Amino acid sequence: MLTEPIRDVRAWTRHSVGKEHSWTAQLPPGWLDSAVERLGGLEKHPGQPITTLPIPPGNARRDWRSLQAALDRGRGFVVLDRIPVNGCSPSRAQGLFWLLGHMFGLPVNQDVAGTLLFDVKDKGYEVTRGARFSGTTVESSFHTDNAFGQAVPDLVGLLCLRPALKGGQSQLISAVTLHNRLLDQHADLLPCLYQPFYFDRRGEFLPGQSPVSRNPIFSWASGEFTMRYLHYYIEVGHRKSGHPLSQLQLRALEVLEKLLRLPELRVEFRLQPGQVLLTNNHWILHNRTAFEDSPRPQERRHYVRLWLSRRSWPNPSRSTSTP
Repeated sequence: MLTEPIRDVRAWTRHSVGKEHSWTAQLPPGWLDSAVERLGGLEKHPGQPITTLPIPPGNARRDWRSLQAALDRGRGFVVLDRIPVNGCSPSRAQGLFWLLGHMFGLPVNQDVAGTLLFDVKDKGYEVTRGARFSGTTVESSFHTDNAFGQAVPDLVGLLCLRPALKGGQSQLISAVTLHNRLLDQHADLLPCLYQPFYFDRRGEFLPGQSPVSRNPIFSWASGEFTMRYLHYYIEVGHRKSGHPLSQLQLRALEVLEKLLRLPELRVEFRLQPGQVLLTNNHWILHNRTAFEDSPRPQERRHYVRLWLSRRSWPNPSRSTSTP
């Protein structure tokens, strides 16, 4: 259990994190031109395996290192501006996004079907019938991705192809700040949050496997702080498993939800077409507010998501290989 507060840039609030322009970065010089040259079959079939490490030009490696450091040890998120989605096909844009993701890590499966590039849009699903929030229009609530999984992805990437007609704002909160607040104000609840809770797996399990998983909300291992969280999935997980939440667990979740509702702790913004949001999925919680779609199918909200493992792919900014 982490027993001391983290007092560095990771523990940001709305006032300390800076204005939107300070966490919006241009794609490093030369990357887009080289990515277009490398598209090949990805233009028609994005998501194909990449066997050759993308090597950035020598004069851009400092930019990639800066972006990676911001995700690992800085704010924990960055908005990249941008992939040129206007005037190009969705598959071409996704091919560029696929290449961009490999600059930060190796894509990992997002469901039992093995999906690597995941379409985030309204699919008419209902959360109360077992759907994940990403296929609905309702507010997702603050969470980390794959909180119910065996391992959480290190990074989450979101490409905006089209925003919603109304709503669909992105919101972020630092779990480091949450943990510091709990240490300062509710230290008695922290041991409970380091013990396992039941998470509903939303149908993402194979035959013979349990429909719920057991994971702590907070963990501290090998110097890395991680938060797994989505309140609704925990409620359903305890109900499905036949283990009602204890009074202590209910109290701890209540305090967490109160903190998550504090406007002073979060940033809110709206991604524009072609912008890419990258977040550290260990300690950045994200939320998407409810949205209203256009009645025209071709104008409806459409994002594409990548889950990335930074441990499975060499750091391209440190490579000394030639392209």
